[in-house]
Amino acid sequence: MLMVLVFVLAVPMPVAADEEEAAAWLKRLGPALNMTSYRGVFVYARGDSVHSMQIAHRYHDGVVEERLVLQDGGSGEIVRKGMNVVCVLPERGRIKLNQVIPSGPFAEAFTSQLVPVSRWYRAEMKGEDRVAGYDVVTVALSARDPYRYSHRLWLEKSTGLLVKSHVRNAEGEVLEHFQFTSLQIGENIPDSEFEIRTRGREMSRTLEDSTPQASAVQRMDGWQLGWRPEGFVPAAAPRSGKGQAVAFSDGLAAFSVFVEPAGAINMPTGASRIGATTVYMHKVSYDGNAFLVTVVGELPPQAARQVAESVRVENALALSAGEL
Repeated sequence: MLMVLVFVLAVPMPVAADEEEAAAWLKRLGPALNMTSYRGVFVYARGDSVHSMQIAHRYHDGVVEERLVLQDGGSGEIVRKGMNVVCVLPERGRIKLNQVIPSGPFAEAFTSQLVPVSRWYRAEMKGEDRVAGYDVVTVALSARDPYRYSHRLWLEKSTGLLVKSHVRNAEGEVLEHFQFTSLQIGENIPDSEFEIRTRGREMSRTLEDSTPQASAVQRMDGWQLGWRPEGFVPAAAPRSGKGQAVAFSDGLAAFSVFVEPAGAINMPTGASRIGATTVYMHKVSYDGNAFLVTVVGELPPQAARQVAESVRVENALALSAGEL
């Protein structure tokens, strides 16, 4: 029996069939994240930082409900019901719930249709495994160019739910890591699991249900982006104080470009990186005015640099008209 198993594993799958199977699993990923009810605890590591969070998630009467509770590094929670989000971080004060595509396993990018991803990533099956007590399949998404990172996803077999993920650079180094350590799928989760229990300042926001590309492009007033990696399209227009910002996504990864008056403070320029997130700062001048361009997101440093250095300011008044 062992010899038969070894033989089967040694026979390579046809490339077309392998890619077709991987694509089928990717199609299940987005709906599974929204429409599967589950609760558990996951760890999220980026660089030297490791955090643990408890989550309860359900799809009830056509509405997504979710509650995330910090397990370390201070108390706090985030509760979402449909398009309404409330954040309580008593030890950190108020934060802005900007409509920026976040990195991580619950990014909005993961809930979108992943068909175009195959143009920018090569998908292939990497076998089976077990995570948090569940049987899973492993899908590798290898970047087809040097302007994005590769990903590896572990999907629960019966639902397609993402239970583990890696973000890797071209050398195969794991830059970010997400994994459930305990998980219960498909339970009848009571309403009480989605009530705010932490005392502190609350910051609420209603996510805009609009056409993201149109609203994002409208925010590029007074500046132009001369280059971005192929496949990244405008996906959101986050608030940025004095200045403007646009977020871009390729359906899997995302980055934001912030353009604002440089001000009197001399900010350092260049690149820094935490896990898979690069921050690249670059100064540009127009008509005697200095502006600071900041690129933040899941891009290799060299790609972030090319994006930042391609920004051209065309109207200083549009960018420095005040808070947006």
